[in-house]
Amino acid sequence: MPSPPSESGRSAEPAGSSARNKQDAYHSPRAQVGQPAPDFTATAVVNGQFEQVQLSNYRGKNVVLFFWPLDFTFVCPTEIVAFGEAATKFAERNTVVLGASIDSQFTHLAWQKTPRSEGGLGKVGFPMIADLTKEISRTYGVLNEGGVALRGLFLIDGKGVVRHMLVNDLPLGRSVDEALRMVDALMHFEKHGEVCPANWKPGAKAMKPDPQGSKSFFQEWGRA
Repeated sequence: MPSPPSESGRSAEPAGSSARNKQDAYHSPRAQVGQPAPDFTATAVVNGQFEQVQLSNYRGKNVVLFFWPLDFTFVCPTEIVAFGEAATKFAERNTVVLGASIDSQFTHLAWQKTPRSEGGLGKVGFPMIADLTKEISRTYGVLNEGGVALRGLFLIDGKGVVRHMLVNDLPLGRSVDEALRMVDALMHFEKHGEVCPANWKPGAKAMKPDPQGSKSFFQEWGRA
């Protein structure tokens, strides 16, 4: 009988065993910043209907893909509602929001039909993806040892490349404003070729990414 995983998540089997190789693969996410985002096709709840969603169909647009642990829980509805309410702001930035958890599409739909006063969602302005096989969560490196997704967020550009990723532990909700700021920073870089310093927001000064071009920024920054 194979030995159980240790606290590191690796099997106690000798090196080279098939069990060890499987465990290593399980803990090796494919989603990495600067690399193409792993494509997937899955069923999602879209405007109250079940539809197939494929990530690569959104090429030409930025995508904010975020994961939550489970439906009908506590922090999760506050995040989903916040992203849903900001869907128009993302759309104005040529950005699509996709959300996913390991629940089924039937559970997603039931949650949408539950009043917010009872911990439900109401209408959601983005596709809620059913990752029932956990394959998407596993591929993006957010599936924890308990079998649920951590609060991962991935910003994918119009060419399908991961440009930003964030993973929070279960108790820590994310900031939609920060997700929008990351989209704004990416758009600014793509349009102007300028890199965005700490706490940058649209309208603030950025800098050219070279010693000469950055001088004007640092001269002003150094006087602050």
